[in-house]
Amino acid sequence: MPNIYQNIGSNKRSTVVIIVLFIAIITFLGWFIGNYFFEGSGMSFLAFALVFSGFSGLLSYYTSDNLVLAISSAREVSKQDAPDLHNLVENMCIASGIPKPKVYIINDTSMNAFATGRDPKHSSICFTTGIIQSLEKRELEGVVAHEMSHIGNFDTRLMCIVSVLVGTVSLLSNWMTRGFFFKGRRRSSSDGEISGILFLVGLVLLILSPLISTLIKLAINRKREFLADSTAALITRYPGGLANALKKISLDTEVLEAANSATAHMYIADPIRTGLKSSISTLFDTHPPIEERIRRLELM
Repeated sequence: MPNIYQNIGSNKRSTVVIIVLFIAIITFLGWFIGNYFFEGSGMSFLAFALVFSGFSGLLSYYTSDNLVLAISSAREVSKQDAPDLHNLVENMCIASGIPKPKVYIINDTSMNAFATGRDPKHSSICFTTGIIQSLEKRELEGVVAHEMSHIGNFDTRLMCIVSVLVGTVSLLSNWMTRGFFFKGRRRSSSDGEISGILFLVGLVLLILSPLISTLIKLAINRKREFLADSTAALITRYPGGLANALKKISLDTEVLEAANSATAHMYIADPIRTGLKSSISTLFDTHPPIEERIRRLELM
């Protein structure tokens, strides 16, 4: 079984692979829209797609944590305001060897928490008032350790970059879809230069790229949750704390009003509880089944 350092290295390599994959998709989409819809301007749109994705990626890399916290209506709390919570975070920082993140609170009775930030030195952990009030100390330690694991494993960086690239692909696809319907009947002679197979691939990618990108993002996130659970158990030396916390969270039926589809994947448990479960709907789950997470923790 890989140790924590191997997992961190694997996560950093995954980040590079994912970036290359998405850049390849964005590059092809940019070339395709320019070549097909704008009379052979493939290279111009390719350059635009790369510049746009690069700019949005850099902007998100440095500002996404503040944006997510603002969207979530989170407020930073000092040690004087929440001494017990800060003490828990400090203890987990000592155990994990990670710099202390900023601590935020969302005023909501729903039980949840998330971490954000581009690296351990620029990170934050956010808790709802509901999870602070409902969990016992050892259970809350497990939640803190889980979120610290996301920071230490660089999951927060990976999901930040993936979310931005998914949004970029979806935006480009939306533009191209509009172009297909409004300009699809006015094909120029340059369109004949595109082979039938290449055009078919481009059209399929145009339609399916937002769906494929979203599924990639969710699949990565589900894998990261299992890793964060196991790392948290390693930090606390008590898997039962996080397992009991997840049991209580699973019984909480309240929807976290501050969460939305763009931020749901960041939380320790799905904050948007629809109750729909089927072989198709589970493809779009932001988290692995909480029962499976509990089972794995109880086996440790």
